[in-house]
Amino acid sequence: MGKKAHTRHVPKQQTKHRAAHNLTFGNELETQIDILLKLTTQTPNANVNKEFEAVKEIYAVLDKIRILENNIDSKYFRDDRSRLDVAILERFGTWLKEFGAKFEGTAIKEFDGYDLGLKAEVDIPVESLIIAVPRKLMLTVEAAKKSGLGHLIENDKIMQNMPNVALTIYLLFEKFSPDSFWEPYFNILPQNYSTVLYFNLEDLELLTGSPTFKSVLNQIKHISRQYAYFHKMISTAQDSACEVLRKRFTFKEYCWAVSTIMTRQNTIPSEDGKERVNALIPLWDMCNHTNGSISTDYNPELDRCECLAIKNFKAGDQLFIFYGPRTNADLFVHNGFVYEENEFDFYPLTLGVSQSDVLRDKRLEILGKLNIDLSVPFKLTKNSPPIDGDLLAFLRIFNMNEEQLNHWLSGDRCNDLTYSECALETVLEKKTWMFLQMRMKLLLSSYKTTLDEDLGMISNKNSCNKNLIIRLKVTEKRILYCVLEYAEQCLKQFI
Repeated sequence: MGKKAHTRHVPKQQTKHRAAHNLTFGNELETQIDILLKLTTQTPNANVNKEFEAVKEIYAVLDKIRILENNIDSKYFRDDRSRLDVAILERFGTWLKEFGAKFEGTAIKEFDGYDLGLKAEVDIPVESLIIAVPRKLMLTVEAAKKSGLGHLIENDKIMQNMPNVALTIYLLFEKFSPDSFWEPYFNILPQNYSTVLYFNLEDLELLTGSPTFKSVLNQIKHISRQYAYFHKMISTAQDSACEVLRKRFTFKEYCWAVSTIMTRQNTIPSEDGKERVNALIPLWDMCNHTNGSISTDYNPELDRCECLAIKNFKAGDQLFIFYGPRTNADLFVHNGFVYEENEFDFYPLTLGVSQSDVLRDKRLEILGKLNIDLSVPFKLTKNSPPIDGDLLAFLRIFNMNEEQLNHWLSGDRCNDLTYSECALETVLEKKTWMFLQMRMKLLLSSYKTTLDEDLGMISNKNSCNKNLIIRLKVTEKRILYCVLEYAEQCLKQFI
């Protein structure tokens, strides 16, 4: 005869105390959620320093929410190093092969400075197939709509209009569901990321002066608002999917899911081929980034994503792919890394014509003829030359007097202003380059540290986040110095 289960008797009074505690906990959490929702729906401030003050208020509320959710959270996060366990990696590989993935001659390895990546175990020629992942293995928005989450997506406008958000909630739904098909994949995903959602206030302070600072603050505010919105929906909706989600839905989990989607998502053709849908592609998403060209495509006949080698790889090399032409600011905010050799990086320079400028209308008229849109920042690069024709034309037009403006308005050769060879008065050209020189010095002075100081601050003793921020500022300042040097070289002809 088997042993009886030992049941501990809980006095009625103790049960009442627990119920009261749970009610108090729930009420306090809901109060903080309401405050968070109010703070994150306020109109953004154009002044980045004032917007930072607003984010500090948001962080104070999030700190309280984290404490309240800590007991929910802590039970489900394992040691991040455990994902490197041989058994977990082998199970992931077996799962991939069982459902049709192809990755012969490669292995998942840890690389210094890259976390996990793919290693070539044999020589791999350029343009040869290195990875093939069938649709069955992918988490897609289409799969989400067919799952137990489908009813929620169908009735929620945010998830309908933002497929990346729908995929984020689906990722959590599957992670929280018992016996998920994707459990082997979840087990090899990081438990923490280097995205801006993991920055503390001290980290954010380091971004002062960077044009990326405002984007970072906007991202934090935006995701915090999403969390508050979905928390309220999940905690109140009478839906079976919400029952799965509400037991474990926390800010920590939402940040993890958002970061997973931001750093790993791609788009693939829908099942009917009529549109593209967001997807997580296991294994493919373990390839790290380098300069090159897109080498991934979808094979409709075999219904799978295929990735080709972008160059010849030797046995022992890490396999890289090209994520696309993205700036370091974009990679920093959405992927949590900076690529210092980025061929597509640029510094966004915002310029305009003052409302108080008595010659404003004439300047704007010439700019209009050149189709120069001042709502779009100009791009500063490390190329030669580091400024393009549109910026050159703007600088010239901005520094013209009324007589010069009338001259260019009366003719039909405004396009000549975009060329460095355009013959202009010496005084105007000198003013143009002096303006650019002073603007670069002003932008460099807006940072709290110099380039040399930044380079000296990068250290293994720093947090990953701190080094990442410093590296971003280094790439920005190098572009500014490149443009400054160019302006000073152009000025030398007038000495």
